[in-house]
Amino acid sequence: MAADQFSGASLLAGGALMASQSIDYSISPSKIRATQTLIPVTVKQLLEAYHYSEDKSAITVNGVEITNIRLVGLVVNKVERVTDVSFTIDDGTGRMDISRWANESSDSDEVASFQNGMYVKVHGHLRGFHGKRHALAFSVQPITDFNDVVLHYIECMHAHMVHIKLKQLSAHSNVDGLGNDVYNLVLRLFQEPAMLSREHGLHLDEVFRRLNFPKNMIMEAINCLVDVGHIYSTVDEYHFRSVRNF
Repeated sequence: MAADQFSGASLLAGGALMASQSIDYSISPSKIRATQTLIPVTVKQLLEAYHYSEDKSAITVNGVEITNIRLVGLVVNKVERVTDVSFTIDDGTGRMDISRWANESSDSDEVASFQNGMYVKVHGHLRGFHGKRHALAFSVQPITDFNDVVLHYIECMHAHMVHIKLKQLSAHSNVDGLGNDVYNLVLRLFQEPAMLSREHGLHLDEVFRRLNFPKNMIMEAINCLVDVGHIYSTVDEYHFRSVRNF
C-alpha cells in the first residue's frame, strides 16, 4: 500500500491529524493578501474555505487570502501526457487534483521523479474551474524523510493556532484591529537586540511601562505569544524572553 513508503505513515490514516483543522469560516476575518507567499495548508482547509466563501475567486484560510499554496501528501492517479502531468494528492484530510506543465527538460525530469504511492511536496497556484478547486503546480518534489510530512502538519496547525489567538485578542479590544497591533508591538519589543541580550528576558513591569496599552491587553498578547511559541518564561512567571535567542 502507498502509505507504507514511510514507517509510521499510518499517522495520517483515518485523519489522525485532522482534529485541529476544523475552522469556522462563517466569520469574516480581516483579509491579508499573501499572493506571493506559499501558505502551508491541508486539502480539508482549502475545501472548507471554498465551501464557506461567498467570493469563490478569493479563498481565505487562517485570515490570509491565498492563491499560492504548499501541500504535502500521497500521489494517486498520476497521468502523464506529452506536455503535462496530472495527479491527485491525498494528504489524509482530503484529495485535490494537481496539474504540472512539462515544457522543458528540467520539468520532464521533475515529473519523472515521482510516482503513485510516493509522498510529495507541492508548491502551486490555487485555481477554480466550474466550481471545482484544483492547483497548478510549479514545483513537485518527492519527500524522502517522513519528518517533512509531520513538519508540514505542524506548520499548518501552528498557523491556525496563531490565527485563532489573534482573533481572540482582537475580540477583547475596543477598536477593530487594535488586538493585532498590541500583539505585534509586544513581539517587536521582545525581539529588540537589547532585549535579546538579556539572560532573564523582560520583566512584565517593564513591558507595561514601555507599551502604552491596558495591562489586560498586553497580558493577552503575552499569553498568545507563549502559546504559539514566540516567547517563553525564564526565571519566574514575571520574566519572558524571545525564542530568537536560540
